[in-house]
Amino acid sequence: MKTIVLIASATTLLLQTTFAQIQVPATSNPWLAGMPSGTTAPGGDSAPAESPVLITGVPVTGGADFYFSASGAVSVDPDQGLYPLHGPDGEASDINSYSPAPINGIANVNVPLEGLIGVFLSATQPNLNPAPPSLDFSSPASQNYLSLSPELQQPFFIGDGLTSSGIQQQVIAPAGATRLYLGIMDPEGYFNNVGSFTVNVSAVPEPNMAFAAAIVMSALGICGIRRKSLPTV
Repeated sequence: MKTIVLIASATTLLLQTTFAQIQVPATSNPWLAGMPSGTTAPGGDSAPAESPVLITGVPVTGGADFYFSASGAVSVDPDQGLYPLHGPDGEASDINSYSPAPINGIANVNVPLEGLIGVFLSATQPNLNPAPPSLDFSSPASQNYLSLSPELQQPFFIGDGLTSSGIQQQVIAPAGATRLYLGIMDPEGYFNNVGSFTVNVSAVPEPNMAFAAAIVMSALGICGIRRKSLPTV
């Protein structure tokens, strides 16, 4: 029985999932991620008013698997005339990038307008590091990835967290990641956007295989000792 308990404990350690629900306003500019108060961005944005949302309640570590589900609607047009409200997948026929990027050490990205995006950072202020290459989510195939491994400071498309066929998408945190920010895509000028997304975030930490193996081996060792101590007939 003790063997089973120890193995079950190892499994729990390997698969300990954490959850959080986050509200992401349409004013969340990913290119202000990790930047101090007073930092400005083109189009009239500044931190912290237009800063993206920092994920809390879910530990961010390199190698962890992240999963998302999102709902709600946003618009980059306060009157919603030219650009009506769209859900987390954004406007598929209107692919955009952030016109001045890379900025503050954060790379550019091609994604549907008003779509939900994320960016991983280390503990270092991003403008102290060079920006990585940009990612391209301009095609349906690229938006329907099953697993994605972005670099630090490399914005990536999240959308509603599902492929078009309803399969949960996986995002693997890069080595050195300690923070995850969520925002939306707008070419510039987030300050007058309207709406928000409700985002559920779950994460499974990278398995500590050595620790788990030690527990399992210990359990098997106990099992072996008990076998040897059984009386013979």
